[in-house]
Amino acid sequence: MKKPVVISILAFVVLFILHHDFWNWGDRTLVFGVIPVGLAYHVGYSLAAALLWYLVCRFAWPHSIEKWADEPND
Repeated sequence: MKKPVVISILAFVVLFILHHDFWNWGDRTLVFGVIPVGLAYHVGYSLAAALLWYLVCRFAWPHSIEKWADEPND
């Protein structure tokens, strides 16, 4: 496998593990005095997941499966 694909898979596994934030379940701390820490964690998690998806699409997407779309229709 290519290096970007392996890195993408490892990043996905890390995000999968981090999604289960059991360490925040009983924490009543407020971030910025308003947002519960669990919600703030998931905001950051969602941004990290969106960034990972962008990077996967940019660097690890298999472009060979889309070559048929670029071919002219005769």
